[in-house]
Amino acid sequence: DALVARAVQSGWVGIEALAGIPGSVGATPVQNVGAYGQEVAQAIATVRTWDRVERRQRTFANGDCGFGYRTSRFKSEPGRFLVLEVTFQLPLGDLGAPLSYPQLARALGAETGQRRPLIQVRNAVLALRADKGMVLDPDDHDTWSAGSFFTNPLLSYDDADRLPPDAPRWPTDDGRVKTSAAWLIEHAGFSRGHGGGPARISTKHTLALTNRGAATSADLLELAREVRDGVRAEFGVDLVNEPVLVNCSL
Repeated sequence: DALVARAVQSGWVGIEALAGIPGSVGATPVQNVGAYGQEVAQAIATVRTWDRVERRQRTFANGDCGFGYRTSRFKSEPGRFLVLEVTFQLPLGDLGAPLSYPQLARALGAETGQRRPLIQVRNAVLALRADKGMVLDPDDHDTWSAGSFFTNPLLSYDDADRLPPDAPRWPTDDGRVKTSAAWLIEHAGFSRGHGGGPARISTKHTLALTNRGAATSADLLELAREVRDGVRAEFGVDLVNEPVLVNCSL
């Protein structure tokens, strides 16, 4: 978020919709962090790393990073690469990139494809994230989460056709269909606030699994398994966790 703030202040275009995301710049290429229609893969020029296998520095151009939806070669080879430096290539301007996320466009009183000033885009994103409990507030347990716990599933056209007609569908460039994990969770019977223990679904955002004050990893994983298994039983779709799990698994 500090880099996004600097970019907006400096008139660097292309990452303004990534406002409010916690963590370090070096983590962003690992996950190919994205939000509200932007991904860092669209803006990264190079990633300099330490290769723990070859025991040397290696610099990867964008096309060699293996970027995909919430993944990269750095994520697919866990433990191998330490990210030392990320170089972004951002055009100069006062207007943000064309808006591609309908909810953000509506918040800005715009149509998709239109552009709005960088600072307006950043502020609108921060407001949207706050409304969903995605900006940390120590006094609000709805914000005690790792963000979206499940990624939006990527399905074949045949699998997407088996979903209910009103399920969201977005064609992707690689010939698949993306659908909404939040929609699947809600329509599998898991409402906001679901859960009777110390780990519960956020009351603001279905994709956030939250710590209500004293939850353990075991509590969170139990809730995640319940949601994952419920969606699988209802729709035949396997949800994939977005956070990296260390010394535990679903």
